[in-house]
Amino acid sequence: MRLARWAVQPSSSAAALLKKTRRSAFSTIQTERQSAMAFQSDAGNTKARPPAGADSLVHPELAEACQALKDRDPAILRSSPDHDVTATELSALLPELRRAWAADTSHVPLVARAVPFAYRLIPGSPGNPDVGIYIVGVGPGGSRPAILHMHGGGFIVGSAAEYVPLLQAQALALDCVIVSVEYRLAPETRYPGSLEDNYAALRWLYTSCEELGVDRLRIAVQGESAGGGHAAMLAIAARDRGEIPILFQCLTYPMLDDRTGSSKPAPAHIGTICWTEKYNRMGWSALLGMEAGSAAVPKGAVPARLEDFSGLPPTFLWVGSIDLFVSENLEYAHRLAEAGVPTELHLLPGVYHGFDGAAPASAVTLSYKTALIQSMARAFGTAPHSSYLEFITPTNRVPSQ
Repeated sequence: MRLARWAVQPSSSAAALLKKTRRSAFSTIQTERQSAMAFQSDAGNTKARPPAGADSLVHPELAEACQALKDRDPAILRSSPDHDVTATELSALLPELRRAWAADTSHVPLVARAVPFAYRLIPGSPGNPDVGIYIVGVGPGGSRPAILHMHGGGFIVGSAAEYVPLLQAQALALDCVIVSVEYRLAPETRYPGSLEDNYAALRWLYTSCEELGVDRLRIAVQGESAGGGHAAMLAIAARDRGEIPILFQCLTYPMLDDRTGSSKPAPAHIGTICWTEKYNRMGWSALLGMEAGSAAVPKGAVPARLEDFSGLPPTFLWVGSIDLFVSENLEYAHRLAEAGVPTELHLLPGVYHGFDGAAPASAVTLSYKTALIQSMARAFGTAPHSSYLEFITPTNRVPSQ
């Protein structure tokens, strides 16, 4: 598999920061190498690693956070690991799941939390309700790049509101505007409801560029996990509808294939932490309104089932080696590259799904955030803020209100 790295020449206004950015990029590569070497050299250090079994493959910097991820799951899911949740059971579980799996952003530095944001209702796609969005980082003047963000949560949990502090930090680091979509969740809303919510937000962002001070030719889409799946779906829909150009897609361990864990079982050591085969079947079945892994699914609902990858936007993709989505993510990157789509792929050993939320202060998480910021800056033709590391490095947690 041959994957291309893509970069855009920076604008003249960013020239002064370019050398620093290149040094930082080299530092990121070194950090990833050192992190991988630490993982390999620690293979015999049982004190720093979980007990033998699948957890023994976890990167040492992420080992301590494993149990906390497992403990957050409702008791019924932990006590019956082989039982697939029915639609009726899921409906009863949803309130608890949505509390237990809420994103924790208390570590985001206070300097980032000062970035302005606002909530707004915008018109939905024809035949659909209005859509809630959070607009982060709007400021006076200029023609800045913009990101349309879709949150994670397996299609069934999560909210845009939870992610605002993380997006404030990113908007500050990239000097951009970020719009995050409060798309409708499954199973209450099945495909294509959430896609239409996200497309309505993309259309609004594109047509509101003058009001927001945004360059309509520099709009990227971004998401984590299910949000990455939504971002990929949206990029495909935007290409096929031919109305709105997308410059770049940023996919963090994206949820791309309903067959993973059903008709395509994962190896025993893959996907045992945070997001499992059982959860994947639950999430995809809720979105599709049919059993995950079925022979036929609604067109456009499953990015991995796409036949033609040509014309999709340049892509950043990050995944860990023991994440449930590792195989589908590598295959997606492979097919993008084969179709001539510039693709930047990051694969790190011992990293599981949701690592960045579980261990926000780890070197692994900081190397991921640095790579993401630098990749998006290259796509936008700019350079990150000279102090961007301060904005993404966790500080003492903000007390809950």
